[in-house]
Amino acid sequence: MSRSFHAGFPRGALACGTGGTAFNVGYMTTRDPIHLGSGEPVLLLHPFLLSQTVWEDVAQQLADTGRYEVFAPTMAGHNGGPSAGTWFLSSAVLADHVEQQMDELGWETAHIVGNSLGGWVAFELERRGRARSVTGIAPAGGWTRWTPAKFEVIAKFILGIPLLVAAWAFGPRVLHLPFSRQLATYAISATPDAVSERQLSAIIDDVRHCPAYFQLLVKATLLHGLREVAQNAVPAHLVVCEKDRILPAPRFSRHFTNHLPKDSHQVTKLDGVGHVPMFEAPERVTQVITGFLDECCRADSRTQQSTG
Repeated sequence: MSRSFHAGFPRGALACGTGGTAFNVGYMTTRDPIHLGSGEPVLLLHPFLLSQTVWEDVAQQLADTGRYEVFAPTMAGHNGGPSAGTWFLSSAVLADHVEQQMDELGWETAHIVGNSLGGWVAFELERRGRARSVTGIAPAGGWTRWTPAKFEVIAKFILGIPLLVAAWAFGPRVLHLPFSRQLATYAISATPDAVSERQLSAIIDDVRHCPAYFQLLVKATLLHGLREVAQNAVPAHLVVCEKDRILPAPRFSRHFTNHLPKDSHQVTKLDGVGHVPMFEAPERVTQVITGFLDECCRADSRTQQSTG
């Protein structure tokens, strides 16, 4: 079963189907979230600067199992998502928008999977009691207010401003410039050839239409990261990407491995992939997600039987 969901967007702003065809609404552009399958609810949250398109292959593979209803929205301030409605963005504001979408779906809770910024928001939603389980794929937010690692990440994105300007100025034509593929994929994949031309074009389009870039970076300089992971109350899965150049382990995973409850979290290492592994290894990402979710569902079933 395949469905699309309007998720609170103005009806005139929407396109049909889950392919994400978009229409301009004033200065914003909105598109339907990916919504596929039936079964256990699974929420997929994308990285900073990018959009729901990073999940296209994985979402379809999850739905094709016949066990999961998959919802992958574009978060506020990102290409195709709703307006943030505020000058500055934070993980809390992003979580507010996602919670509204969950409410409109009728989902009190879901298995939440997030990559990078999406992982940060996933743990924020867990703190609010909206998660059945949480999977962070190279999650951001593993720092305190003044941790040097936080400012290292901010510096990496500031150094990327010339690339952002080039994307704004040239659009897809920027990919014809020398070394453009290497530069465009450096933060995303282990090797430049791991991302297809179609995916690269979508990445450039996402970067060109992401007001969250400055909204979130400015706010992040003053914000703490995830302070409550030690109180995480659901099964948690930390997925580390071996070739991650943005949040490399163990420097950026240590906060999670040190503070997540030892008896309810597990760690998986994905060999040979970069920060956004859904592009270069969608099948492996799907296997990692389904393996963990199936464990969670079996545990829930045993608990219900023992209490029934």
